[in-house]
Amino acid sequence: MSTPVLVSDNGSVRTVTLNNPERLNAFAPAGFRALTTALDDAAADPTVAVVVIEGAGKAFSSGVDLRALSEPGADTADFGHAFAPLIVALVEFPKPLVAAVHGVAVGIGLTMLLFCDVVYVAEDARLRAPFTSLGTAPEAASSWMLAKVIGTQRASELLLTARWLSGVEAAEFGLAAAAVPADSVRARAQEAAAQIAGNVGPAVLAAKRLLRQGWSEEARAAVAREDDAARELIRELGSFAQGFTKA
Repeated sequence: MSTPVLVSDNGSVRTVTLNNPERLNAFAPAGFRALTTALDDAAADPTVAVVVIEGAGKAFSSGVDLRALSEPGADTADFGHAFAPLIVALVEFPKPLVAAVHGVAVGIGLTMLLFCDVVYVAEDARLRAPFTSLGTAPEAASSWMLAKVIGTQRASELLLTARWLSGVEAAEFGLAAAAVPADSVRARAQEAAAQIAGNVGPAVLAAKRLLRQGWSEEARAAVAREDDAARELIRELGSFAQGFTKA
């Protein structure tokens, strides 16, 4: 079985690669835990100035691994127990996060981008917040953060319709800093990360704190509301939304 996350350093830039390409970097509990550990390690490592998140193979991430979730004997609660610490790690991450997105970014593959400070997306990428189509509530504070990033009308459209968003649209909406050709998205992210890492470290950290002032508390409150809504939907629908609850 492949390692769910690969970590490599280039000077003070650390690259974290989601590494489940056979399933388009879908997340099972081991993947959630591996990414959480990678973020926690980078936050604690004084030699790391910037972290770049990317996906191996043909996609950034297709979200929760629904195949693993539906397998006989799958521990659905374990998905939630592994998911929750990842959101905490993203909310609290003190250093700049840069994302390089290609292929698909679905579910957590999209919502984690809201915690990234700079996102570059391939022009032909496809992004989706599929929650209403799956019978569950938004996740990872996206019910608050998506509106914060792209505005209430656009966030409402994406969350309520669960439609696909192109990479070009993602940049137009402000979900990404730029849409670039797919074969250059990783290089663009690395270039930006190197520029950030070349600036004065304490000033960079201060800038991130100021840009994100108040987001931590709001994000935590949104996660709590989303958890409550997901539990209520389980009771109301009895659907496989149970696999997505963070309880």
